Amino acid sequence: MAPVGGTAVQDHVALAEIELCGELIIAASAAEDRLSLESIDEVLRVAEARAQAGGG
Repeated sequence: MAPVGGTAVQDHVALAEIELCGELIIAASAAEDRLSLESIDEVLRVAEARAQAGGG
């Protein structure tokens, strides 16, 4: 049972990972075949993450 008193902790990294997993599950269920690596990268927004990490 969770303690009473507002001691809930949010792990933003874990929440982001759960959201991405959900997006992958949705994409996989909508696909007729296996997702390609390119499709997975698109769902996970890999190109956007690389652009942000590179300062672009």
